[in-house]
Amino acid sequence: MLNSVELDNFGPLQKIRWSKLSNLNLIIGANSAGKTFLLKALYCTMRTIEEYQRGNDQRSAADILTDKLYWTFQTEKIGDLVSKGADAPLSCKVKVDGREFRYGFGKDTAKNIASLESHVPPRASNSIFLPPKEVLSLQHIILKSRDVDKDFGFDDTYYDLAKALRLLPTKGNNHTHFVKARTSLEEMFGGKVIFDSRTNRWQFRKQNQKFQIGSTAEGIKKIAILDTLLGNRYLTKDSVVFIDEPESALHPIAITKLIEIIVTLADSGIQFFIASHSYFVIKALYLAAQKRQMSIPVLSNIAGDWLDDDLLKGMPNNPIVDESIRLYEEEVELALG
Repeated sequence: MLNSVELDNFGPLQKIRWSKLSNLNLIIGANSAGKTFLLKALYCTMRTIEEYQRGNDQRSAADILTDKLYWTFQTEKIGDLVSKGADAPLSCKVKVDGREFRYGFGKDTAKNIASLESHVPPRASNSIFLPPKEVLSLQHIILKSRDVDKDFGFDDTYYDLAKALRLLPTKGNNHTHFVKARTSLEEMFGGKVIFDSRTNRWQFRKQNQKFQIGSTAEGIKKIAILDTLLGNRYLTKDSVVFIDEPESALHPIAITKLIEIIVTLADSGIQFFIASHSYFVIKALYLAAQKRQMSIPVLSNIAGDWLDDDLLKGMPNNPIVDESIRLYEEEVELALG
């Protein structure tokens, strides 16, 4: 798992120090704070570590990282990722399973990352990024835009997810926690999303009825993505899952149930990084931390600074939390006259 993160001059993230990470981690911030940017930076790092020396891939770690940064952030040159006005180069250092992986480059870097050092051994697991928008109905469009057209548009987080969803379900006994999680996921929307090989399209099946994926609710499609990745074994106990705004297209009850499932999967060994600006998500994770007495590290953006905390110690100081409490207190005052 990812143990710690140090970033300097990485786009909008001028300085981040986040240590003592656990299997469930939360990033809080308002829109444009840099939450998604941070998730993508960590995703590029993990996928580089996982793809290096896999199978017959002869690319160097620097080449893999360059491709991931280029197609994920879709910049004209890699050096554009260096923070505007920064005097020092971009720097990224993480620890994975206690081993260090670091790299850095300046604003004039085009394609070649000269400074990269890794002490992390090859990993057989797969990390994945789950964006706010579902991709099942867009899967064929995403694959064509990259495989055929080679165009910017859908970044690598979407492309990698679209490829992962192509894998067929694997037969045999799955991990007990995964089976439990899949059952809970399917119970949430009362049916199952499957890929119809005859039509080359996804369908939602509820009892004896079939619905085309385009006419299926956004929340159902979003939850079905996690269910599919557990079913086709793309996700394993050592995977790292990055979830951007899990609250998108889900009502509060569904958010609570989804968080419960994520906690179960975290217990099985999967590591999660969740970026959110939803009080419901924060509160659900806080209650999970208190009930289970589990550490859930929090990185919170306050007035441009990134501060770390832990939900096990209590609700964090953050404008999102403060505003939610203020609205509640205002409602109570109105009710009491």
